[in-house]
Amino acid sequence: MSTLTTPPPQSTPAKPTSPSESCDEIDGYVGLPLGSRIANLVAILTPVVGLIVGIVYFWGNGVSWIQLALMTVMYVITGFGITIGYHRLFTHKSFSAGPVVTMALGILGSMATEGSILRWCAAHRSHHQHSDQEGDPHSPHLHDHGTGLRGIWAGFWHAHIGWIFDAPGEPLDRYVPDLIRDRRIRAISRLFPLWVAIGFVIPAILGGLANILIGEAFWTGAFLGFIWGGLVRIMVVHHITWSVNSVCHIWGSQPYRSADESRNNIFVGIFALGEGWHNNHHAFPTSARHGLEWWQFDSSWITIRTMERLGLVYNVRVPTAERKAAKLRSKGSSAAGGDDLARDAA
Repeated sequence: MSTLTTPPPQSTPAKPTSPSESCDEIDGYVGLPLGSRIANLVAILTPVVGLIVGIVYFWGNGVSWIQLALMTVMYVITGFGITIGYHRLFTHKSFSAGPVVTMALGILGSMATEGSILRWCAAHRSHHQHSDQEGDPHSPHLHDHGTGLRGIWAGFWHAHIGWIFDAPGEPLDRYVPDLIRDRRIRAISRLFPLWVAIGFVIPAILGGLANILIGEAFWTGAFLGFIWGGLVRIMVVHHITWSVNSVCHIWGSQPYRSADESRNNIFVGIFALGEGWHNNHHAFPTSARHGLEWWQFDSSWITIRTMERLGLVYNVRVPTAERKAAKLRSKGSSAAGGDDLARDAA
């Protein structure tokens, strides 16, 4: 395990090797055309419909351990696909992995239905570059949302979900040139709809097989697996992920200087698999560990550390004790720290 001292050199934009590999054609558009807005709306509302269907069925029949197990397991593995794969591996290069682990994390992250690798990473790198300043795609603090509780709610709504319908569509050749150069990552990103479909098929099949084992109909179990392990699970993953954008830039503690409003929130930290230690993360963006204190539970870090010990990942980056001490916010200090942030940003 390596310590986080200085960041790796910034990548220079990659020139497409052929017209078929141009950034726009690799993975969508710059900006959000009408079709993409409609797709976002469907992706957000469909899981809610699934939840309603599940509640209606639950009301008369109850929910079994099979459905709860499918939802929990699918939530954890696809959530790790986002937190360990999309976020800490692909966006911030917090550790390195071989082709099998890289592909597995990319596919699991795609199953979370939060967008392709290239689009997700571009938006998140843009967020770090402009955090809570003009250009941040989902800051709750930029626009004139009014004052009082109404203003807080409006800012929260924008950061949590509203920004998705007005995302700037970051240019890929500017924000993810390193990922574009990797043919494996480009292929996984391009096949995003396939991985989303597989994320529905797996819990449906497992639900059906589990029903057979308890002497019930396969298709009933498959339907409930699709609902709970697919649609309901996606809704839960979405809102917990979005809470990092909204809750963790409004409520929580700020032990480190980060030049923005990022905050540590214990509840999001637990349910978002370690992502809620957000002030820690913005202070040390390339760190594979977000829960920097022993009591800050970070299940993603525990998983990365376990994979490192098994030889599955390497070059794991964490901040040194000296770096952490240097960035601690003294009592009464402001959110200043732009120089440190620029030096640590990935």
